[in-house]
Amino acid sequence: MDKHDKKTFVTSLRSALETAGLVVVTRQTALTVAESTDLRVKMRDAGGSFKIAKNTLARLAVKDLPCEEISEHLTGPTGLSYSQDPVAAAKIVAEFSKKNEKMEIVCGALGNKLLDAKAIQELAKLPSLDELRGKLVGLVMAPATKIAGVAQAPASQLARVISAYAAK
Repeated sequence: MDKHDKKTFVTSLRSALETAGLVVVTRQTALTVAESTDLRVKMRDAGGSFKIAKNTLARLAVKDLPCEEISEHLTGPTGLSYSQDPVAAAKIVAEFSKKNEKMEIVCGALGNKLLDAKAIQELAKLPSLDELRGKLVGLVMAPATKIAGVAQAPASQLARVISAYAAK
């Protein structure tokens, strides 16, 4: 990678990390291309991204960002997973690391707060933003459905009484 490519990579990684809600640092040893591609596809489907970066380039990318504290953990073969939805990246990485022993979660950054591996695992257990939206819509719609049911009940009872009286 020449100097121009490195500069371009650092700039693109920095702009992606600026908008990320969560950044997860992973360490992987002997991860195959197929496994790496599988992780990238899952992250892309969840609205995130996974990049393997040289530690020096990753340190340059996170410099002066809220997630700068992760730079001290960038040692060895590292990968960066990030997404705007804080739960999405954590879920995918936690699920992948459970199935694949070649990858371990090192740490993460939620805004300017440094999270350890255990905190990332706990974050992965939370519902995603889309799941929360679905639950919220369900909660908002439930009273309206109940009101419609209650409003229809007297009319249907009155119709049954009239029908029973007419049958008599």
